[in-house]
Amino acid sequence: MNTITPQQLLKAEQFIRPFFERDHSGHDWHHIDRVRRTALFICEKECCNQKTAVELIALLHDVGDPKLHVTPKDGKNALNKVYSHIGLTIDVRKEMNEAIEAVSFKGGNETLLPSQESAIVRDADRLDAIGAIGIARTFAFGGSNGLPLYDPFIQPRQDMTEEEYRLNQSTTIHHFYEKLLKLKDLMVTQTGKELAMERHHFMKIFLNQFFKEWKGLA
Repeated sequence: MNTITPQQLLKAEQFIRPFFERDHSGHDWHHIDRVRRTALFICEKECCNQKTAVELIALLHDVGDPKLHVTPKDGKNALNKVYSHIGLTIDVRKEMNEAIEAVSFKGGNETLLPSQESAIVRDADRLDAIGAIGIARTFAFGGSNGLPLYDPFIQPRQDMTEEEYRLNQSTTIHHFYEKLLKLKDLMVTQTGKELAMERHHFMKIFLNQFFKEWKGLA
């Protein structure tokens, strides 16, 4: 995908930005931009020579996300509109689809990574789901979707299908145990693994304090 040009990157950003600026679930434009910046940082550290591909995958990784559309078909159509707008060839579209598909968590039912650039963006996206930013985004998502803050009588879900993960949501705090605390050990790049350590530790501190306060002990 080293045929992607700076002009195509600019056109992609201008095309998708209005859509994400309307989001209040933690998948807004600032999330996209943070993932892009983190991905480019990892790209440099990992000596990846596919910088423009990494940037485009980062920009488009949430465009077709079913969470942000009425139906999965709507998400695919949205992604295809971007491809057409920036003039991607059929071959590059196929590579982009494979790369973007591999970024998503899917309740732990992961797709095999097709390339180094896909691994870089997946790590960058997951880094934005943990740490201080991850905590803030988790509560933004929970609030926008009407999830309870916490329910001590509900157990965290394990071994979910992708459909169960997306449709049968539990509580905002449970999301830490169903996904976020697992991400540190799912990082692929060495840089991603190193960056995840501090963010993971911060989440554990937060949860420890949360439960102290929940029980009236702090």
